[in-house]
Amino acid sequence: MLTEIQEGKTFNPVVKYITQEKINLYAEASGDFNPIHVDESFAAKTPFGGTIAHGMLNLAYVSEMMTSAFGQNWLSGGKLRAKFKEAARPGDTVTINGKIDCVEQKDDVSYADCSFECRNQKGEVIVAGEAIVKLSSDKR
Repeated sequence: MLTEIQEGKTFNPVVKYITQEKINLYAEASGDFNPIHVDESFAAKTPFGGTIAHGMLNLAYVSEMMTSAFGQNWLSGGKLRAKFKEAARPGDTVTINGKIDCVEQKDDVSYADCSFECRNQKGEVIVAGEAIVKLSSDKR
């Protein structure tokens, strides 16, 4: 977990190698068996030219980074907003980076407003977004 929560603080990156096996396991866990994710012959005929990872699989990796940085504060009410820009595919290495953009007070509660990016091995942004983490409450 972060020992210092301040504007500009970066998180330890999360790096994941995407495989068809991981995509299939995510399909089983989520119940999302859309053929674009799990049926290689179907997916080959689409504009993607092959299977792609679930967008939510990438966000699970973002959540892993945020959990590492904020622990229970993230798990008990962190919020994400994301824009999907490119697909992650089997064989891609995805790196998730993030940082604290600002720490602010709202109604006696501290929040960290953060930003993140997921990039593939080519440096292309595949997902970008913001996260908000409730840090503390001064109310008793």
